[in-house]
Order: sequence, then C-alpha cells, then structure tokens
Amino acid sequence: MNAKHIHIKDYNYPLPDERIAKFPLPQRDSSKLLLYRHGEVSEDVFTRLPHYLPQGALMVFNNTRVIQARLHFHKDTGALIEIFILEPAQPAEYQENFVARGACAWYCLVGNLKKWKAGVLTRKVTVGGTDYELQATRGTLHGTSHRVDFCWHPLQPTDAPLPSWAEMLEAIGELPIPPYLGRDTEESDKVTYQTVYSKIEGSVAAPTAGLHFTADVLEQLDRCGIEREELTLHVGAGTFKPVKSEEIGGHDMHTEHIAVKRATIERLIEHDGEAIAVGTTSVRTLESLYYMGMLAHEGAEDLHVPQWMPYETTSSLSTTDALKALIAYMDQRQLDVLHSSTQIIIVPGYTFHVVRMMVTNFHQPQSTLLLLVSAFVQGQWRTIYDYALAHDFRFLSYGDSSLLIP
Repeated sequence: MNAKHIHIKDYNYPLPDERIAKFPLPQRDSSKLLLYRHGEVSEDVFTRLPHYLPQGALMVFNNTRVIQARLHFHKDTGALIEIFILEPAQPAEYQENFVARGACAWYCLVGNLKKWKAGVLTRKVTVGGTDYELQATRGTLHGTSHRVDFCWHPLQPTDAPLPSWAEMLEAIGELPIPPYLGRDTEESDKVTYQTVYSKIEGSVAAPTAGLHFTADVLEQLDRCGIEREELTLHVGAGTFKPVKSEEIGGHDMHTEHIAVKRATIERLIEHDGEAIAVGTTSVRTLESLYYMGMLAHEGAEDLHVPQWMPYETTSSLSTTDALKALIAYMDQRQLDVLHSSTQIIIVPGYTFHVVRMMVTNFHQPQSTLLLLVSAFVQGQWRTIYDYALAHDFRFLSYGDSSLLIP
C-alpha cells in the first residue's frame, strides 16, 4: 500500500482524560515499563530496563534542552499577546542566537494576533538586579509563523554588559508544557520536564521518553555493558500538530534541526549501524542519518531529508556505507559536528535502517508518533495499547514507558 494513503482514523483508540498523567511520579524511574518483545507483552518497572538490553549494545539519547519559549506582553489597551518562539531567524544558529546580546530574531507563533496588527510591544525585564526594556516587533509571515525581532536595552545607565538572549528568556520566559495536560506551567516543571542529561538548548517540547532516566539507571546501563551516545534534535511545536487530513499524505511534517558529532557516527559504524533509540526524536534522527548518508554518497551539498524521501527513493547502500559517506562528507568540510535538518515521517511501510529497539512513552490517538510506533512493531500497536489501557498505565508526556523489541 502507498504510505500516503494510510487513513489516520485507523490509528484511533479511546484515551480517557483520567489516563493522561498530569504530573510525573515523585521518582522518575519508578514508572511502569511495558515490555513488547517479539509479539509478547509483559510489564516491569523502569529501573529494571538495563536488564532487558543486550550487553555491548549502543543506546542513543537526545540531549536537547527545553527552553522557556512562551513570552507574554500587554498592549497599552490591556490586550494580552503571547509570543511562542519556535526557530531562530537571526542569528539562524541556535547557540549563536542564545548568546546574542541586545538583539535577535525568531520565527514565532503569536497568540491573539488580531490584536497586534502593528506597533512595538514592550515589557520590563530584570536581570542581575538591572532593569531592561524588551521590545518585540512583528515581521513577515513565515509559513504558519511570524518573524519577530527582539531588542533590549537598560532603562538606566549601567556598566553591566547587556544580558544574553538566554538570560532574557530565563528571566521572563515560561516553560511550554504540552497543551493536553490542561493546566498551567508550575515551578516544578522546570525540573521535571527536562531530562537529567539535557544540555543543548533549543526544544519547545521535551523528548519525553528520556524523562524516566535517572543517574542511577544510567549507572546501571554502564554496569550492564550498554554503551551510550548522545545526539541533538530540537523538538518543534509541530510535534503536537494534529493530523487533520483523512490520509497521511495530506499532512505536512515540520522541519526539525539536528546536530550529531562525528564521534557518534563513528560509534554507530563500530556497532554495524545498529542502535537502541531513546524516544521517537532519537529514532527520527538516527533514521535520517541513513538518508543524509545517501545524499552525501550522491554528492549532494544540502543533506536535508524531505518528508517522503524514504518512500520515493531506493538504494542498495548499506547502513554502514551510508554512515561512512557522512564521515567522508564531514572530512571534506572539516566538520566535527554534522548540522542538518529533517522532515522525515515514519509510517507503516517504512524500512528501519538503524534502530533495532526503542524506548518510548504512550502517544496520542491519531498522531504521527503513533504511526511511527506502528511502523516499528509491524502494525501491532493495538496489542500494546490495549494492554497498557487494561493494566493502568499512565499516558503521554508524564506517563509510563515502554521498551519495544520487534
């Protein structure tokens, strides 16, 4: 069957509101762990995860860190305008943008847009005891978002250096917890909605499969001989974008930016191009590497992976050869880190090239993430979800976990 003709209604299931975990458990690694192994379903607790993994395997984590992406401004009329920053515009590279002092620009979603037709929004921000005025100017439309230019200056003369954009966000931004939690962000979310290994700022949503890991579980992995590597995929707001088309072919996947170190690609080659992925974001990144390697092998300069590339191209290139092509591409350009982007959509019919096992939470009905799970377990997603619903598993971002071994 043509993947584009998959009907999203076939990936629905009843999810009562009381099954959605509104808050995490007090202890991250005490969550339940559903085990799907070659068609058989059972359960355990997350702390036992390392005992189900093969010694010497390579486990890959997404080390992105959620930013305080929601900013609120009031117009002189009293109207509340919410600016949700999504992707850096100027400077366009995430880390350069976060260290910018005095000015930067982002592509943003704007709440109550009709009340902000023109004019500059302002608000006072206090950083390190000094008061600054932050200004926001609405720019051109960019897809479904708007460019917004930000600038800031002290309200009184000061010898203090201008704060960075990261410091401004820390002072006034709000952590964007998922809308389906149906509550406001709380101070505790600043800790619980980050993985313990998060490092690289840029996501507007957490890679939630990683929320269950603690320092103790990571140490257990080491003791059990499980090797660990990290990569970065900045999760965009599109991860919550509902599929509104009847067929998945009518759904546009959002672009996500990735960064993978040369050493990580070399480690994958040492493991014959096979890995255990923590979360769907790691899955999308690892699988995108194969297609980036294919593009590099063909001599392409731009390694962006379009949404339907996996279903419209064929290649006899092995996974390790694709990864070696990426190393050659990086060598030619003297790169230690591969920066690229992907729109890959993984749905039933997809052939996995890198990921052999997956740790993931339980996803929303009729979502692209549920389609990815179905693709990975050869259509047996309903067996897994029926078990979880019947055995009191908690669902979505703060819910329980699963280990999937097809």
